[in-house]
Parts: sequence; C-alpha cells; structure tokens
Amino acid sequence: MKVEEPGMSGCDKFDIVIVGGGSAGITVAAQFRRRAPQLSVAIIEPGDRHWYQPGFTLVGSGVFSRAQTERREEDLIPAGVKWLRAAAATFDPAADTVALEDGRTIGYRSLIVCPGLKLDWDKIEGLGETIGRNGVCSNYLPQYADYTWKCVQGLSGGNAIFTQPAMPIKCAGAPQKIMYLTADNLRKRGLLSKTNVEFCLAGDAMFGVAYFVPALLEAVEKYGINVNYKTMLTRVDGDARKAYFRAPDATGNMIDTVKSFDMLHVTPPQTAPDFIRDSPLASSAGWVDVDGATLQHVTFKNVFSLGDAAGTTNAKTAAAIRKQAPVVLKNLLAERNGGPLQASYDGYGSCPLTVSYGKIVLAEFLYGGKVAPSFPLDPRVPRTTMWYLKTKLLPRLYWDYMLKGSEIDLPHKQLAQ
Repeated sequence: MKVEEPGMSGCDKFDIVIVGGGSAGITVAAQFRRRAPQLSVAIIEPGDRHWYQPGFTLVGSGVFSRAQTERREEDLIPAGVKWLRAAAATFDPAADTVALEDGRTIGYRSLIVCPGLKLDWDKIEGLGETIGRNGVCSNYLPQYADYTWKCVQGLSGGNAIFTQPAMPIKCAGAPQKIMYLTADNLRKRGLLSKTNVEFCLAGDAMFGVAYFVPALLEAVEKYGINVNYKTMLTRVDGDARKAYFRAPDATGNMIDTVKSFDMLHVTPPQTAPDFIRDSPLASSAGWVDVDGATLQHVTFKNVFSLGDAAGTTNAKTAAAIRKQAPVVLKNLLAERNGGPLQASYDGYGSCPLTVSYGKIVLAEFLYGGKVAPSFPLDPRVPRTTMWYLKTKLLPRLYWDYMLKGSEIDLPHKQLAQ
C-alpha cells in the first residue's frame, strides 16, 4: 500500500477509484485485488482510523472496549491499492474525474462510490453543544459510545429516554438495542422499577419488518418501556437536562412537549454526505442513484455504489455490504468487458436485535421486508447462539475475512409468509 499525500507526484488516473475507505470501500477493494489484480485501484479516504461500527452498541453497554472496534486505516488498505489520503469534493462523471479537497483531480475508468452517510447532529437544536456530557449520549460515534456506558452505569433511577429519527438511518435497530441492554442492566441492579424508560421514535412501528415486531414488543413489555410513536426530538437543553419533542395529537395537530431526563440516548438524523447530495450522481433524495439490483448508476454506467450512500431501500448495515460487494465486483468487471450485468443484489440486510445481555433476535430480510434467515431456526426467538455470533464470530469474520477480500456467502432462504 502506498499513501499519496498532497503535493506528491504519481499516477493521477486509475482503472478503479473507490470513494470511501470504510467497510464497503476496503471490502470491495480487497475483492478486486483478489479477482482482478491487473487493475490499478485507488481509495480516496481522509480518515486515519477504521471502526467496526456494529460493535458500538457493545461498547455502549460495557461488553466491548472501544479499542476492540478500532484499527489503523493504513493497516487495512489492501496491498497494491493506492491510498489517496484526502476528502472527495466534487464529481465530474462526464469527464470521469473526482476533484479532491486538496486541489488534486483524479481520473478513473470505473468509479465506486461508498463514503457512508452524514450524521446530522446540528439538525437537532442544542445537541451538538451537549452531546457527550450532561447525560446526553449516543452510540453512533465511538467516543460517545464510551460515554453511553458511563451514563448506563450512573443511572440509579429517574428518566432514561431513547430516541429514533425518521428513516433512513444506519442500522435501524440500533436505537432500541441499547435501550433493551440499559433496561436489562437496571433490572440486574434492582433499579428498573425506579426508572422510567421511554422510547420516542419518529415512525409508527417498532421495526420496519413487521414479522419481528411481536418479539420486540415482548421485550418492551418485559421491561415496562413506554413507547411514544410519531414523536421527534427537536431540541436538547443539556444543562437543564430537558428534551423537547414534537408529536401529533388525536386531531393531527403538532404539539410540543418537554421531558426531563437523567439519561438521553440520541440517534441523530442521517442524510447523504453533502458532496454526494450536491453532485450529478445523486437522486432526488440525495443518495447515489443506482439500480437496486445491479448497483450500477442509472445514468453513468461506469459508476457503481454500495453501502450507506447507495440509493437502495435495504437496511444500511455491514451485512448488506457483505452481500453487495461481490455484486459490484462482478457487474463492474462485466461493464468493463462490454458484457451483460448478471449479478443481482436482493436487498439482504441483517440486524442482530439485542433484547437482553446474552440474547439476540437475529432479523434477516430482503427488499420489501421479506424474511430470509440463514439458519434453520425460528428467527423471532431470542437466542444465546446469536449473542455468541454477534460478540465473537462476526467481529472475527469482519476483520480477518471480509476486509481481506473473502466472499463470505452465508446462504439465506426467504420464508413463506
């Protein structure tokens, strides 16, 4: 791996340019090095740290340390891939170029866009000023996940509020995973009866796949959690420990309410990155405008996208990337060779719903909310085996196989519903 810093000379055009060095970028780059080593590949990524984001819930609940979710980016860039350590600024797909914030212009024959998404902390008034203190925490960044665990440990009763904004968001189950683990922690310490646990979500259902909702409602009932649907967090006053919400009344009029809190776990609103949303690659919704099956751009045929920034309707999870990367690999090579695009992504996503310490409901599903488990078990039942999968097996598969280019194809089968 060679790092090109600003001002260095060298090749400014590559066979494949990948924008983003997160889960999607590293995975697909490693697969290209295995399957098509003759092609020159570059990754555009400004950050020097790589995070195992599925582990953040476990950091926030005291199961993992933050160090278990962190690696140096340079240690993960595949051998033979050039790392352009800078941020992408603009795209010119007509000229097959990407402009970087440091002034360089990078040319490509094929482009893969996977920079992740934007956590829009500033969309909630006061959140940016108080996140990480005053009992206001979030598992959506590693430094705040550490603080989540401090907040959980410090709870001795009072009000613990968990929020979920409008979709789409990264890992749609994450806002409630930490809620169940916090409630279970309180239960074990004999403090659950002294704590009002509330879930305030912008949507009108606990989960986007109805098949799994009864299992989640069982957990809600078990812990005595109060659920407030269609309730959006609009403002946080951390010093006063007050959260402001907006929700419709029975007649549909929007009503503002104020809730006091001892702990407030916030899931921030999420959008496509600005440089994607404002680019020729974006759909009207702001995400990279790709075909949901082939992951090829609908207009610019040498452009592909996967991961959180792709304009597909699947869940934004690492499990989705595991299934998307081989599709991008095969279809990009087919496009380069002038052949038909035969690989197809079916919308697979997975969400290990941690309903307690030691028990997980493993939700696996396709486009349209079709349930598609990988194991011959009732997926609605909380299982210790799935906890082991989440805490032991999946991290190893991620670091040692997925990011090294292994195509991990655990077959899933759609259930008749």
